[in-house]
Amino acid sequence: MKVLSAEQLSGADKETIRKQNITSEELMERAATLVFNEINQRLQGAPIPIKIFCGIGNNGGDGLVIARHLIQHGYHVTVYVVNYSDKRSEDFLANYEKLKVITNDWPHLIKEEDHFPEINTGDFVIDAMFGIGLNRPIEGWVAKLVKLINNSQAFILAVDMPSGLFSDKTPGKKAAVIEANYTLSFQSPKLVFFLPETMDYIGDLQVLDIGLDREYISKLISETFLIGKQEAVSLYIPRKKNSHKGDYGKVLIVGGSYGKIGSVLLTATAALKTGTGLCSLYIPECGYDIIQTGLPEAMLMTDTDKKMLTTYPKDFDADVVCFGMGVGTDEKSVQALKELLQANNDPVVIDADGLNILSNNKEFLKMLPKNSVLTPHPGELKRLIGAWEDDFQKLEKVKKFSKKYNVILVVKGAHTFTIDREYIYINDSGNPGMATAGSGDVLSGIITSLIGQGYEPVNAAVFGVYLHGLSGDITAEEIGYESLLAGDIARNMGKAVKALFERESMESK
Repeated sequence: MKVLSAEQLSGADKETIRKQNITSEELMERAATLVFNEINQRLQGAPIPIKIFCGIGNNGGDGLVIARHLIQHGYHVTVYVVNYSDKRSEDFLANYEKLKVITNDWPHLIKEEDHFPEINTGDFVIDAMFGIGLNRPIEGWVAKLVKLINNSQAFILAVDMPSGLFSDKTPGKKAAVIEANYTLSFQSPKLVFFLPETMDYIGDLQVLDIGLDREYISKLISETFLIGKQEAVSLYIPRKKNSHKGDYGKVLIVGGSYGKIGSVLLTATAALKTGTGLCSLYIPECGYDIIQTGLPEAMLMTDTDKKMLTTYPKDFDADVVCFGMGVGTDEKSVQALKELLQANNDPVVIDADGLNILSNNKEFLKMLPKNSVLTPHPGELKRLIGAWEDDFQKLEKVKKFSKKYNVILVVKGAHTFTIDREYIYINDSGNPGMATAGSGDVLSGIITSLIGQGYEPVNAAVFGVYLHGLSGDITAEEIGYESLLAGDIARNMGKAVKALFERESMESK
């Protein structure tokens, strides 16, 4: 799914109005009615006090339409107009008049702090104060109102996006931003919904298709995409019946050190569970019995050193190499990575201590084969690209790094971002239980396996990240967040691929 900018969505609104021969007020009615339908479907007429806070622009107009429909369906609704300016949009004014016709309880004007209503636990608050067009921080008494709503312990639903949030920059740490429990957004998700600094304002997210012109949207150029089930399915390469293990990749996993052999065991398990035909490991001698016992399906080579890697098997023929898990940053391990980079022209996957070695030896970056995949967590990323002021600057620095060294970065997080030069792919699977030791090692094994099976490196990264999250979701459903282990994610990879298509089939019926 394309992630569109505020300007692109505004253009889509105008083109839809023109091509469908409707007014902007009619488009507002359509969008806000969809929000009402979602609310009504969940509340089912429950006698819950509903308090709607409307701004005086088009987001406020959406709130007035929602209020009208709720009142007409018998809900107990109080509407508050947050009167922060003398200016009103035409569609706001039109819907204000429509609302007055159906209720004797006219919207209450809030002009200052003394006008604030009481908001109680158990209230249902709808935030329709500021929408996607906000371009400056909320200040003064309006900021105090935002704080009152946030502290009320009421359930908060944001219309299109939480008030106080910008579409193209992050708010300051002390900025007034609605902390929504649920956000119903229009037509396209916004990039800010998925950034670490701002995603907590969104709560649960649902994107409503409000019927903007599909032809116009299809022609819009976007460099950012949200990867869900539909997008992941399109990346899958089906297997041929007439095939053998050699058709599905010969991968080599290089890593481990004394006390950290479990990391490469997780990576190799994930690679095999994702479909690798032949999986070999190159590890220190201390890990021989562990791997042979824990993963008999893998083949094994050992370094002459008992506790750490000192070299790389230059003559070993592999379709793809994964390096770094548990390897440490000793000078001997540095030499091993250097030998790997000198011996390989095909893309490699670098994770964990492999990334730390790159950060400490920046001259190695120029040796990375084109389309290699690096999988940093935030700390490893900062060591690679330097510090950033906010998440938007971070993305720009990652894109610059990707272009400079012709590599793909998988920036791990609650929403993992895969960045291939100027393109950003945001993952929409996964859960908090996956914040556990070894989860990243599993992800590296999945991506390595897919590259070995013939997936283009960027597709392997995007698809692998989604499958990794889906396996985590399946595991969490079975055992809960707290009990989820990295090994469970690896072992459930088969269920993830199977569920991907089973769910697609069920929803298509």
